Amino acid sequence: MPHSMITVTFITNGGKVVSAPENSNILRVSLREKGGIPFKCGAGLCGTCKCRIEQGLEHTDAVKAKERKHLSEDDLANGYRMACQTFISGAVSVSWQPPAAKSAVAAAGERLSGGSP
Repeated sequence: MPHSMITVTFITNGGKVVSAPENSNILRVSLREKGGIPFKCGAGLCGTCKCRIEQGLEHTDAVKAKERKHLSEDDLANGYRMACQTFISGAVSVSWQPPAAKSAVAAAGERLSGGSP
């Protein structure tokens, strides 16, 4: 029995809409369909693929421990997830900070967090 297909909308990439099988990983869909979500490691270690589920957060799986290392409770409450760790069971719309705009923000965040666990 084939999986039913769901839609993923990459808001930051001009609202590009693609289809993916149920229980797809957001980052893998982005890579396969040129969705544009930034990434480096793909293993939950670097935090580069942080994105915001603007619609369809209820269609994402449980937050992983690896995500909690990069995302605050506020981030999670506001729909932020790490694309490489997130699997979806229904339609979602996702946005992210383009890498160029993120560098200053990330540097400020590093200074503020002070490397606490």
